[in-house]
Amino acid sequence: MFNNFSNTSQSRVANSFVSQAGVTYDQGLRNYMINVYNNMAIALVISGLVSLFVANSPSLMQMFFATPLKWLVLFAPIAFVFFFSAKIQKLSASQAKNYLWVFAGIMGLSLAPIFVIYTGASIARIFFISASTFGAASLYGYTTKKDLTGMGSFLFMGLIGIILASLVNLFLQSSAMQFAISIIGVFIFIGLTAYDTQRIKNIYFQFAGNAEAVAKAAAIGALSLYMDFINLFMMMIQLFAERR
Repeated sequence: MFNNFSNTSQSRVANSFVSQAGVTYDQGLRNYMINVYNNMAIALVISGLVSLFVANSPSLMQMFFATPLKWLVLFAPIAFVFFFSAKIQKLSASQAKNYLWVFAGIMGLSLAPIFVIYTGASIARIFFISASTFGAASLYGYTTKKDLTGMGSFLFMGLIGIILASLVNLFLQSSAMQFAISIIGVFIFIGLTAYDTQRIKNIYFQFAGNAEAVAKAAAIGALSLYMDFINLFMMMIQLFAERR
């Protein structure tokens, strides 16, 4: 009897420990994802402030977008992504976060013309539509039991296609081609948002228990979601925004 009582007590203690560990583990994941979204939100604020500041300065707009510097501004975000990818293994968590802020500032500079080309009301409206769409896609990626890994290669190929088509259209200036790029782009970046959210969530389980690695992963994850949101927003701007 005493043996049965002892075994039962040990079993309850063990179950209690597993339950508490499970709560702690889920809380760790929750904190990690909150950190990802907070980093992304800060990056968006930085981009917005830089964009508004430059857009409201005729001298800066003239310098950055009416001279050959416009090509540097145009391609700087792409170059920075490649640079960031090459350096990422050597960066600490704090350095990765600082790189995210720098990238957000550079992207904000490149986005400044939208505040000159389009009305403020339409930009605000499309921002909230983009945020709602992004939120729904990210929530799906976080909660779905379906493995979205298979979507990754397909979406990446679509992303490369959009980039190449956009570069070609810089010279063709075809409104029909731009419309097609924007329509396809909306669906690709919705898919990428869901895919990246699930991927970022799964990365946590690889590094849980290593605070530095988790913090670094949160900064990198924020960069991925930030880019998904910005690109989704820009595709919708080109489709629905009202010109001044």
